[in-house]
Amino acid sequence: MSDSSDLGFHASPSIALGCMSLPEAFSEAEKVVHRAIDSGLRYFDTADLYQKGKNEENLGRAIRGRRENLYVASKVGNQWNPDGKSWSWNPRKAYLLPAVEASLKRLRIDHLDLCQLHGGTLEDPWDEVFEAFGRLREQGKIRGFGISSIRPNVIRKVMGMNPPATIMMQYSPLDRRPEESVFPLLEQSGTRVLVRGAFAKGILIDKPVVGFLDFPAEKVAEIKAEIAASGFSPEAVLIRFGLIEKAVASLVIGASSVAQVQKLRAGLEESEAVPDDLILRLKEKLPKNQYQDHR
Repeated sequence: MSDSSDLGFHASPSIALGCMSLPEAFSEAEKVVHRAIDSGLRYFDTADLYQKGKNEENLGRAIRGRRENLYVASKVGNQWNPDGKSWSWNPRKAYLLPAVEASLKRLRIDHLDLCQLHGGTLEDPWDEVFEAFGRLREQGKIRGFGISSIRPNVIRKVMGMNPPATIMMQYSPLDRRPEESVFPLLEQSGTRVLVRGAFAKGILIDKPVVGFLDFPAEKVAEIKAEIAASGFSPEAVLIRFGLIEKAVASLVIGASSVAQVQKLRAGLEESEAVPDDLILRLKEKLPKNQYQDHR
């Protein structure tokens, strides 16, 4: 079921609007989505887990009549428990098939351009997962299949069984773990990376400095200062930092307001002027981190 060439992720939009941050009120979410479309953003990433499906509903309503030429991606695999306050991991075919149907209904569309398994472990019934997404592709309900995972051992297993179109993972100057083994592996394949967390929860933009992974706050502050000293906006540097990687197709970046969409668009345009040498020097100077678990 390898499908990266079918989906065209080598030529996909370089920036996706991560919809997890959208306001829950439709009137406010609509403003953000419409500004994104009007700004030239064409790729929207959501999940059935976000706001218990309300996120998909809002996105579907907002893009109604404007679906043409948009990439719409969602994720499934997390099932809400009866208490409505927690969820459980469920990658079984019997759950995935109706879950995708429910996502399509909430989004008011007839197919997803990309459907991602919202996680993954070594113990998952991968044959069932591939069968479920294969059936959905045959039915025309999804165009491509991906997974969302930061675990190298899971990624190696999936790549050895049935390479997906995309793998979503966290990557930024504060989380360079994919550089160790995952990026080199995927560079040699047709599978492409969708980066989340490119702005490190906003810490490297305008949020207060705190510790991140194994970096104490003091080290985070040093990294943030190096980026600020580049002469470009942090948004532009961080976008270029991710897109310069050969394995990376797109960055999924959230926005909760029209103002954030405008800053994102400005950062994308400015990133085209950021020299490769500047990013390479940053990568040489800044510290790296590695996976401790799931190697």
